[in-house]
Amino acid sequence: MFAVIKTGGKQYRVAANDLLKIEKLEANVGDIVEIGQVLAHGEGENVVFGAPFVDGALVTAEVVEQGKNRTVIAFKKRRRQNSRRRIGHRQLLTTVRISEILLGGAKPSKKATAKAEAKAPEAKAEAAAEAKAEAAPKEAKAKKEAKAEAAPKEEAKAAPLFKAPKGEPDDLTVIKGIGPVAAKDLAEQGIVTFAQLAKLTDKDVAKIDEHMPFSADQIKDWREQAKELAKK
Repeated sequence: MFAVIKTGGKQYRVAANDLLKIEKLEANVGDIVEIGQVLAHGEGENVVFGAPFVDGALVTAEVVEQGKNRTVIAFKKRRRQNSRRRIGHRQLLTTVRISEILLGGAKPSKKATAKAEAKAPEAKAEAAAEAKAEAAPKEAKAKKEAKAEAAPKEEAKAAPLFKAPKGEPDDLTVIKGIGPVAAKDLAEQGIVTFAQLAKLTDKDVAKIDEHMPFSADQIKDWREQAKELAKK
């Protein structure tokens, strides 16, 4: 006989004595847990489906081990200065051995451990203290990382890419493709005249392309237009 159960938002096809890794259950090793969400059960070609669960069906399992899955790394990087994120996740898992598949409201031969009795009040207080002590270094580390991450951004904001020349700035919006917002962004990075744009080297273009939301082709087109305007 087999059954299809649902636990932790996932569905599993199980039979007696199967070893199964599922999302963490609040139970100790050796405890018997009950899984009441049985979607289907059957034997051979005879299968009964629930709507969505089968009435009176129950699956019991013995907790064999509490552990963790392998670490999954999520890394995101965009073409912006210091724009990268690295996040690791390690899913908590419970390994169980399927004991019985019960139908028609049958009672399990071994009684499941009540969640309310899983921890005594003293154990709960001890666990809370351990969790608090464990969380403190993580919070301190997170604050330190956030501060270290914010420092380069503030430094980059304070130091523009180029040094603006003295005198009156030119109206860069005359150049086709440069609007008020783009002109403001360029001014913040020290580019305020046609002459500056006209004298940009390919290395300067690559620097702007890396640190600003403009492509290299855009900047080269502006450079050609600026050369004509600088002659006037």
